[in-house]
Amino acid sequence: MSNGQNRKDILPGAFVKIVLKADQKSGTLTAGVVKDILTKSSFHPHGIKVRLTNGQVGRVKEIQNK
Repeated sequence: MSNGQNRKDILPGAFVKIVLKADQKSGTLTAGVVKDILTKSSFHPHGIKVRLTNGQVGRVKEIQNK
């Protein structure tokens, strides 16, 4: 399982767990499938920002292995 800080580890269609902006204090994770990668840089210390297929946007905390 990767931590979601490197853009190269995340591909559209990947199953990930993200933290939504509203859940940043609690740290509650939301699972889903990546639709779009929103962060342009190759690395982000808080996680790469993505949009899930259901429209939710957040920073990747976990990438599930296939």
